This record gives sequence, structure tokens and C-alpha cells, in this order.
Amino acid sequence: MDPAAAPKTSTPEKTVPLATVPPKLAKGDLLRVIAPAASRAMVAEHDHSALIERRFAGLGLRLSYGRHVDERDIFDSTSVASRVADLHDAFADPEVKGILTVIGGFNSNELLPYLDWDLIAANPKILCGYSDITALQNAIFARTGLVTYSGPHWSSFGMRDHFDLTQQWFVDALVDGYRMELAPSAEWIDDAWFLDQDNRSPRPGSGWWNLQQGAASGRIIGGNLCTLNLLQGTAQMPPLAGSVLMLEDDEATDPRTFARDLTSLLQQPDAEDIQGLVIGRFQASSGITLPHLQEIAAQPALAGLPVLANVDFGHTQPQLTLPIGGRAELTVDASGGRLRLSDR
Repeated sequence: MDPAAAPKTSTPEKTVPLATVPPKLAKGDLLRVIAPAASRAMVAEHDHSALIERRFAGLGLRLSYGRHVDERDIFDSTSVASRVADLHDAFADPEVKGILTVIGGFNSNELLPYLDWDLIAANPKILCGYSDITALQNAIFARTGLVTYSGPHWSSFGMRDHFDLTQQWFVDALVDGYRMELAPSAEWIDDAWFLDQDNRSPRPGSGWWNLQQGAASGRIIGGNLCTLNLLQGTAQMPPLAGSVLMLEDDEATDPRTFARDLTSLLQQPDAEDIQGLVIGRFQASSGITLPHLQEIAAQPALAGLPVLANVDFGHTQPQLTLPIGGRAELTVDASGGRLRLSDR
């Protein structure tokens, strides 16, 4: 049987949350830095905090830190209770206008059963980070409708060189409100900058990859694919119907793993109404190439949908700041790919 002709079974629909957009940042605003995954004590082994403080001061933003941000256990994290307390404190403090995560990790999904969704919904404010923070971001949107932002961590601002475009996109999203026109970056970086700020290896950009033509618009669901998939089967899984998926993964993935993780997502009960797919740039060590992605995009579940890849988000630099729960307008045609983001 042709898979594209297979009968589709009806499934219960999830309710799409009514999106709440947090207020933008302004000069003088206070940001709270928390560690819902890995501890700041781990990051401090390669201490770039002085540069980070100067960068935010240059943006006119003040920084404060969660009470438990430097606690560290055998997993380079800390207790669920400590991490939940810092997140709740940040949302509850009326002086705090935005929340930044220290870095990613592997265990922020441990917090989900213990979060006070009513507290978060009643105090809408910016939450920005990426990678493992994907679990928090998509869960918060699913449970409260609050738009959050997949973008640089607090620690990312310690990158001395080749950070300008990432910072511009951060300001565009969280201060200006997505006014920049997006275009592929001229170069990209995939190196251990935190180990050696003087030994950097920029690579020439190869543009966005137009894998499948079409046009779509919809709510942005996504971030780190393998982390998003941890929410499957829980009340924290956001609705996929009507969405534009924006997905990336890190160096731990490979072509086979990414393919089957994507397939798992596309087999979720409400995934048949996905509108389009945007894939972030992969780290070189993943081994994922254009031919791999062309093969993956040809699967029946994506038939007729626009698919764009090698876009500037994920675990390489420069890095877009994406509004999870916001909106994407995507066009892929013979002339190229066009992508517009909005958090409203």
C-alpha cells in the first residue's frame, strides 16, 4: 500500500493554548539567572562571567542570580527542590522582567511535575535558553500559553568573538519585537570557544537548504528534538496541529538517530496537521549532511509540506532566538527559502 494513501484514524484533538506574549525588555530591567539543568559552578570552571556582566551592562540590563544557582551534585546539577524554588522565585519576583538559564544539560524535565503553572501564568515574563531547556519551554506553553524563547543562555554571552549576530537576534526578539529580516549567516562557528577564546574556526556559510517546496504559517513548536520528545505522552506535550516545527539537535545525534526521533514526533496523535518543518544547522561531528536531510524530508509524513534546513539555530553560532508558541511564516520555492518570525 502507498503510505500516503493509508487511511488516517481520528484522534482526540488537543486544545491549542491562547498565547500570552511577555512584556519586552527595556533599559534598566532586571534579569534573573537560574540553573534548571546544569549548575553555574560547572560553567565557572571556564569563567567568563566578567565579560558576560559587561555585555549585559552594555545592553542596559541588570543581572541577579538564583539562590541555588551554584549548587552542584554528582550530575553537575542540583536537587529538584532547589531548581524549582529558583524558577518559582524568578516568576514570583515583580522586579524580575526576564529569566535566563545558565546552560543546558539533561534533566530539566525532572522539574515538570512540581511546577506551579498558575504562578507562571499569572506572572508572564521572558524565559530564554536552549537545548535541554526545550522541555521547560514547550511544557510552559502547553500548560499556560506563555510564549518563551529558545535562544542563547547566560553563559553564551561569554563568547568573546563571533557573537555579534547572536546578540543582535537576541535584542531583536526580546527588546525590539522581531523587526529584523532574516537571512542566512555569512559564516558559522562550531568550536569549543569556552576552552580557548583565541583559537576560533569560522566556516563559510552554505545558505539555507530548500528541501521541499511549499508555504505555511503556524505556531512554533520545537527546539531540541530529542528533548521535546521526552514530553510525549505527558500533559506537558504541546499541541502539534497547525504548527510549524522548528527542530535542531546536538553533536550527540547522527543521521539515523535524528531520522527516527523525527519520525516518532511525526507519529504523535495530532501531528497529521503539521504545516511545515524548519531544521537548524547541525554540528559537524553529527555527520548529518544535505543528502541525509533530503532523504529524511522525502518521508510520506512530510509529503506536500515546506521543509527548510541549515537555518541559524541550534548548537552552532550564530544562533537565532525563536519564540516557542510564537508564529512562523515559511515559504520554500525555486527562488529560495524565506522565514519570518513573530511572537504574536
